[in-house]
Amino acid sequence: MKIPKRLQPLVDDGLIDEVESQLMSGKEAQVFVVRSHGERRCAKVFKEAKQRSFKQAVQYQEGRRERNSRRSRAMAKKTRYGQKEQEQAWLNAEVDALYRLAAADVRVPKPYGFIDGVLLMEMISDAEGLTAPRLDDVTLSAEEAREYYAKILADVVKMLCAGLIHGDLSEFNVLLAADGPVIIDLPQAVDAAGNNSAEWMFERDVDNMRRYFGRFAPELLATDYGKEIWALYEAGDLHPDSQLTGCFEHDTSTVDVDELMTVIDDVREEEAERRAALSGDREPGVEEAAADWRAAHDER
Repeated sequence: MKIPKRLQPLVDDGLIDEVESQLMSGKEAQVFVVRSHGERRCAKVFKEAKQRSFKQAVQYQEGRRERNSRRSRAMAKKTRYGQKEQEQAWLNAEVDALYRLAAADVRVPKPYGFIDGVLLMEMISDAEGLTAPRLDDVTLSAEEAREYYAKILADVVKMLCAGLIHGDLSEFNVLLAADGPVIIDLPQAVDAAGNNSAEWMFERDVDNMRRYFGRFAPELLATDYGKEIWALYEAGDLHPDSQLTGCFEHDTSTVDVDELMTVIDDVREEEAERRAALSGDREPGVEEAAADWRAAHDER
């Protein structure tokens, strides 16, 4: 096929030998099947911000660290330079996540490089060597559903141990390769420790998978792996090989409202006293007491 304009520099530099076909075109990017160093690989061409429909939600970006102070200030002020840097940071998020997760033995496409907004990565194939389908496009047996769900759970545990949450995991973001499920599409990857919505997004990811695989193996619908895994993570007891049960005991104890209100009132009083001290105000009687003490001291 005719070489797309965005891929021409990679062809000129010898990183791509041939462009075979377009694999898909989505709201975030176009994906092409290419030949690179004698292998079939994918080239994911990210669309420019003005062409993309997916909004870079602040909820996903919370907790991502920006080491360059000038760049972070510009991003916060939303200057033209800052918006450009924000765009680049968003694109780099998927690349960084792929490298981190591949190193953590999570089944994701192996990345080969990121050049000028183009991500070269592993081509995911099925048992026949064809392009692997998304989970949403396949029908599973109950046994396959249980097996693949277990693999997905093992991968989300490894991801969490590596400090990341997919943030948008569903049957549309998992390919079914010859060796099982492969997690894809990670531009919105969430920092587990630095994002206030991390727990909610993690449980949503796991619940999406539970509902999908539960179509084929209904007993999976009764599991609660999301809360179990997160509880282990919060306690510092989660490891890549942690043994999971799928059960979680919810806290059903009632809240003592009177005790809670007492704590709130105490905090309010302490804050009022702190503010009064900062403003130079004193409680009634303090000046009088001080004068009495000085008079008694002078008499002595």
